[in-house]
Amino acid sequence: MATIKDIAARAGVTATTVSRVINNRGYISEETRKKVTQAMQEMNYQPNELARSLAKAHSNTIGVIVPHISHPFFSKMISALESAAAKRGYKILLCNSKDQPEKETEYLDMFISNRVTGVVMASRDVQIEKFHDLKIPIVNFEREENTEAITIQCDNEQGGALAASHLADCGCRHLLHFGGIVGRDMPADRRADGFLRVCRERGIEGEVLLSDRLSYGSMHYESYIEKGLLEHPETDGIFASSDLIAAQVLQRLYAMGKRVPEDIKVIGFDDTVIAGITTPSITTIHQPIEEMSELSIAYIDRRRKGEMVPNVTTMPVSLVVRGSA
Repeated sequence: MATIKDIAARAGVTATTVSRVINNRGYISEETRKKVTQAMQEMNYQPNELARSLAKAHSNTIGVIVPHISHPFFSKMISALESAAAKRGYKILLCNSKDQPEKETEYLDMFISNRVTGVVMASRDVQIEKFHDLKIPIVNFEREENTEAITIQCDNEQGGALAASHLADCGCRHLLHFGGIVGRDMPADRRADGFLRVCRERGIEGEVLLSDRLSYGSMHYESYIEKGLLEHPETDGIFASSDLIAAQVLQRLYAMGKRVPEDIKVIGFDDTVIAGITTPSITTIHQPIEEMSELSIAYIDRRRKGEMVPNVTTMPVSLVVRGSA
């Protein structure tokens, strides 16, 4: 197995120079960097990540915990986080908790053992105080808590208000919102707040229906949606708290013989890929997931360097009009 000295001899530089290239420290000319990189490739040299992390106070790894990796929102978030991290020389250590607090606790302990530079949490079920003692920055992604963690979120209340306003402008007078989860505080609850406020201001009916945790965990909302539609036959406008739910609303309406948008108009939330591939395509609230992900990595990087960052950052959302409303 090749060593740093072997690489140095092949590239015609010192071992110190090779080490600087590997750890991205100090000034190295582009020509020298290319020579060292080429020598590493020719000799199939793989830097020892564990040794490098032990030599420093932290690794160049950022831990990420999501509750449902297959959910379109989290898939888009992960892709954006990975791209943003790569730009700054970080790698992502991804963990899918399946919304199980005990698994999230295990993953957090693993992050500490691996000396991560920071953590992005898309969950709120575990206590993270131990990270504050270790000076490891935590970003709560779309999860605001009264902790020392950084919170990056979109303006969920604005999103609910935009959805209700658009449905009202389209002539809808009996609105239904498929929202969050019974007994659990979620970003969807802020969306419901904005939705109901506009309904009151416009003098139209607005009803919020909450799902159970089982539907959220399985991502199958068909029964919950059908029950709501049958209980509210007067509904002419629907706001779903995610594009995933909105897509399933379209399916149930089609099965019930309802036309979209002629009979009932539908709006989703997130602006994920699913919104553009249904028939009709889904009018939705665009959540700036890429920008939020970029900011998450940037804030961790700044905290690593000892810089101050805002405790809470709320980013605006926007309405994307497509075929469903």
